[in-house]
Amino acid sequence: MSQKVKFIDKEGSLFYATLRSRVDQYFKERNISKNANGFMYFKAFFYIGGTLLFYSLIMSNQFSPLVMLLLAIIQGAFMAMIGFNVSHDGLHGAYSQHGWVNKLMGDYSFYFIGASPFVWKISHNIVHHTYTNIPEHDEDIVIAPGLIRLSPEDKMTNIQKFQHWYGIPLYGLASINWVLKKDYLKFFQKTIGTYELPKKTAKDYFNLFFFKALYYAMFIVIPFIVLDITWWQFIIGFVCMHFAMGLVLGLVFQLAHVVEGAEFPYPNNDGNIEEAWAIHQMRTTANFGRKNWLTTFICGGLNLQVEHHLFPLVCHVHYPAISDIVKQTAQEFGVPYLENKSFLTALKSHYEMLKLFGIKAQEELSKTRSKIQIA
Repeated sequence: MSQKVKFIDKEGSLFYATLRSRVDQYFKERNISKNANGFMYFKAFFYIGGTLLFYSLIMSNQFSPLVMLLLAIIQGAFMAMIGFNVSHDGLHGAYSQHGWVNKLMGDYSFYFIGASPFVWKISHNIVHHTYTNIPEHDEDIVIAPGLIRLSPEDKMTNIQKFQHWYGIPLYGLASINWVLKKDYLKFFQKTIGTYELPKKTAKDYFNLFFFKALYYAMFIVIPFIVLDITWWQFIIGFVCMHFAMGLVLGLVFQLAHVVEGAEFPYPNNDGNIEEAWAIHQMRTTANFGRKNWLTTFICGGLNLQVEHHLFPLVCHVHYPAISDIVKQTAQEFGVPYLENKSFLTALKSHYEMLKLFGIKAQEELSKTRSKIQIA
């Protein structure tokens, strides 16, 4: 197990202090809250209501299997967008100053899409946000060891030379793995990365199994009983729903950290990253479609991950406005500000990174085999 990482700011950077002051001033001058506004609550209604609408249409049994399949795919995409636009802010405590509002919008919307808020708050809020893109610490850049290589320190295999062809479609399996396997594995692990999980209470166990059971009942048991389709048609629909959800989730998250320009720093021998935590975030995180309102509406501000990593307690509806402040301050201090102009340019950049890591794996394996033969 790797040692815990510490950030040592030897240069005494004033970047983050200056930036926080300017962002605080932005909200103060306009007399607005950093939390959700009316538009944010509309988004919650739109995505949760849309998902329930598609679910109701499917359960009405009034459509052909082909139409129900299409509705299931759209429903899967909407469920991913609940994660982006509702759950994510609530789980970070950015929705409201009131804990019960954050719990309602965060924890319970997360249960609705089949995920465990207990696991997420540790693996994402704590581990990923602290140790972003640090190999052996940030498990968000570990997707399928041996199949997909997303960092220079990942396990290398021969098949990875083709990962730029199969990697992105493989993201579609992330959701079904999440709701059926991943949450359970991480819940019972002693550590996530190098972070030791707290002792679990009886309530933690109850929440995991009770809300998973409710999810399975709503999306497996009841549809299987009610819908006038064969068992294999149901399985296709369920898998396609999750494939759409997983593909949307996987792409949006990977386009923020595994793109050209993003770094994967490794701690020194003392276990230290020798720069300020905020500057580390700027080197490892990228935006895409920052000025495109539709991209932001769909992605829930996760296309502005730079601002999110620096200000996770600020609701994402404010990110487009404060992004200009962040970019300007970064330029003043000579700090990187990584961004792709659109979703498509970010997707191309991620494709190039998959290709690069796959080729590098093949080259390193070839060198190793050559050394063995020579010896």
